[in-house]
Amino acid sequence: MNQRTFVIGVGMTKFEKPGRREWDYPDMVKEAGDKALADAGVPYDEIEQVYVGYCYGDSCYGQRGIYPLGLTGVPIVNVNNNCATGSTSLYLARQAVAGGFADCAFAVGFEKMERGSLGMKYDDRAGALDVLIETMNEVRPPESSPFAPQMFGNAGREHMERYGSTPQDFAWIGWKNHKHSVDNPYAQFQDAYTQEEVEAATMIHEPLTKLQCSPTSDGSAAAVIASERFVDKHELWDQAIEIVGQALVTDLASTFDEGSCIKIVGYDVSKEAARIAYEQAGLGPDDVDVCELHDCFSTNELITYEALGFAPEGEGQNLVRAEATTHGGELRGEADKRQVPNAKVGLQHNIGLGGAAVVTVYAPPLAS
Repeated sequence: MNQRTFVIGVGMTKFEKPGRREWDYPDMVKEAGDKALADAGVPYDEIEQVYVGYCYGDSCYGQRGIYPLGLTGVPIVNVNNNCATGSTSLYLARQAVAGGFADCAFAVGFEKMERGSLGMKYDDRAGALDVLIETMNEVRPPESSPFAPQMFGNAGREHMERYGSTPQDFAWIGWKNHKHSVDNPYAQFQDAYTQEEVEAATMIHEPLTKLQCSPTSDGSAAAVIASERFVDKHELWDQAIEIVGQALVTDLASTFDEGSCIKIVGYDVSKEAARIAYEQAGLGPDDVDVCELHDCFSTNELITYEALGFAPEGEGQNLVRAEATTHGGELRGEADKRQVPNAKVGLQHNIGLGGAAVVTVYAPPLAS
């Protein structure tokens, strides 16, 4: 794992409400994949390994999704890690390059979902989240709300009880994220709301209203990962962004044995992934200019501020009250209205219950 790794091309579809657009997952993958390859300036036949992530589908959808891009016989691996699936595909592609097994690898994520709240497909076997849900129910009596907002909403309740955060703090995060969506051409919804409208929306599981909960969505994204040798050969230094730190961490004993809903939804997992990624990068939270944080529910965003080291434990609400997290953007100066001026270090966080967290740190490449 001593090879330097670089993102040399990215592509993404617009994300859509399930059923709204006439397309299937191979169409999504082709659209995102073509964009990523065009951004990298390399053809598909330069790709040596492919990792395709999805949760909703049968085996080998990865191969079927890649067919429209090319049939070159390279290894294609199907990946599923709940909401951390796309980042897990990226982790594996980067690992292949860092380990010297490929000079150019491809990470793709897609989802073709159903409308409505998430549910379990199989009731004749152990559920991936059954231990998490059982542990949560020991801490707080189960309610009739869907399991995902219930789990993250209970984490928010615990944070309010322990540390003094308020429903208004979480509602501000919902307001801020919808405000950001207006300038994001890939966002499923691009509507701004007042904080009062966020607070007054239909209650899903206190303190979470509908406008603080992520919807199901169809779409795809892709990234091309390359070695230093490949970047040199193709003269791609002007667009290459280095992955300087990355970690994937799965559930820890503390997820279950501390009777904490905050731990159940992955606080310690995210914290450990961040620690490892920062250590690899030789950087810390204060060095991060822009963060893409897994904000499936507004409560998760606030507790993840703390897990990633942007605020001390129990003080994430202080970032909210200072309105310190109101900018989005990327590293290559191509984010238009979402651009963060002079951004040099980016952090990406993704968590899937059941469970895995991936934290990736990016920076412009320094000379070798």
